[in-house]
Amino acid sequence: MVAEGNHPRDTARDGAAFLLAQLGAHAASKFAARMQSLDLTPALVGVLRFLARNPGSSQRELAEAIGMPASRLVAMADELERREFVMRVRDEQDRRSHRITLTGAGQAQLEAIAKQAQEHKRELLSALSVEEQELLEDLLQRIAYEQGLRRGVHPGLTQGRPS
Repeated sequence: MVAEGNHPRDTARDGAAFLLAQLGAHAASKFAARMQSLDLTPALVGVLRFLARNPGSSQRELAEAIGMPASRLVAMADELERREFVMRVRDEQDRRSHRITLTGAGQAQLEAIAKQAQEHKRELLSALSVEEQELLEDLLQRIAYEQGLRRGVHPGLTQGRPS
């Protein structure tokens, strides 16, 4: 639904940076609401997704790669372990360290997350053709790379605030 005075053909336009921020906040809010239906926070989803791409990461490696304070990561890993989505295994090379791996329940949760994320993308980008969606992703990837953002890591994960 287009709010009055917000039609795309209006002559008054907002700048790209503002629109990126506006849409980012909107998309994050909608995604968080979707994840509530799975009893997850976006931060927990981010950690699960990162572990899926980097299986067997140590807690230290995971915290460094995400840019998250180690204390926050430990609390999140505790929560994911409590829910049986991950398990910690003592590192054979460094007995003081633990590797984190997804469990079968964690994999199943990721599949549910993926379905919700696909629906989220479909709703969010419904105004664009498939070709336009691909172009938008390419352009946003280029901007994210140039800005030095960590690929696949939401900036909210790197902040020390609770989720």
